Amino acid sequence: MLRRLICKPPAPPSPSLPSHLWASRRIRHAGDHAPCRRSSGANLKDIERVILQETKISRDHLTPEIALHLITPECRLFHEPVPNVNVTKLFKDDPFWAFYWPGGQAISRYVLDNPSLVAGKSVLDVGSGCGASAVAALMHQAKYVVANDIDEAAGCAAVLNAQLNGVDLERLHISTENLIKTSQLVKEDLILLGDVFYDEEFAAVLQPWLQSLRKAGKQILVGDPGRHGLTANRRQHMRRLAKYELTESGCIENNGFRFVNVWELR
Repeated sequence: MLRRLICKPPAPPSPSLPSHLWASRRIRHAGDHAPCRRSSGANLKDIERVILQETKISRDHLTPEIALHLITPECRLFHEPVPNVNVTKLFKDDPFWAFYWPGGQAISRYVLDNPSLVAGKSVLDVGSGCGASAVAALMHQAKYVVANDIDEAAGCAAVLNAQLNGVDLERLHISTENLIKTSQLVKEDLILLGDVFYDEEFAAVLQPWLQSLRKAGKQILVGDPGRHGLTANRRQHMRRLAKYELTESGCIENNGFRFVNVWELR
């Protein structure tokens, strides 16, 4: 699996990412105004350019209604783990946002199949990655959606994918705040998370945070294909809402995971 993005020569310029979508060190809620946050050594247009160069538009997943800029087997970065100093400076982490992980697919599918879940509600997509779940919520008239991911490049990907699907960008807000670390108060009605129980260490921090949000009256949905961190003990605090079978390509790209569940915290 790739370890670094590789930068091509600049492609023809595309429309710049709307700076009004971005939050600075905090979540931007409806009515807030915050400046566009820049990454060290590069700006958002640099990130945008590389995303558009190094991904393909794909609908080969559980939500073909949503087109996404993804790294697929047709992309060179799927096969070439070659470090590049320029891109190392551009991206802080590996491009996890360029893959549509099973848990995110399941959450997005469930949202698309259950429009009343999000209609008129404020939604927080934690670990938003490519932003598919945020896009799904906007498609079904969420009041607004916060796509939250500590990787700034994920925010760029979420905006590009929202633009690609023609949803209302005025209702999309981007946050790079580490909500779990800061214990920041979450104002949204509905919290969506996909593939967040990827190891025991993070799950041990995440579960108490989610339980505190549930006690505060939040509705919380988790998409998971059977990650190590979502143990039987943790599932005792959840109920399963849906189970989906991944596409053939999804199974191949996700280490043999075939089924993925949507859980709701009780």
